[in-house]
Amino acid sequence: MATWDDVRSLALSLPGTSERASRDHMHWWVDGKGFVWERPLRVPDLAALGSDAPEGPILGARVADEGVKAALIAAEPEIYFTVPHFDGYPAVLVRLERITVAELRELITEAWLCRAPKRLTKDFPTER
Repeated sequence: MATWDDVRSLALSLPGTSERASRDHMHWWVDGKGFVWERPLRVPDLAALGSDAPEGPILGARVADEGVKAALIAAEPEIYFTVPHFDGYPAVLVRLERITVAELRELITEAWLCRAPKRLTKDFPTER
């Protein structure tokens, strides 16, 4: 449902956000910290996932902690997943074609809030 254009638009609508390529893939940053990024599956990921490896565009997103990551994956495994590379790291992978734009907006905003400095978040509306 969502597209890279949606990711770009939503990420860049947040204060202090920039976009640049890293390792030939798009990343969105706030104050020098990545919060969402294009994350195609790599050979070790494909091996680990086996026949469960999704096709299509994959978005990586920072989350508050491992508990949030586990909750997202448990609640909607058709959208959210992880690979061993992210074990112990507060980030989740997203099947971009399966997430609604509204859910994507919430995910990107939460990722931004995890990484943005207080000077940007202190006046940021909590309800969007």
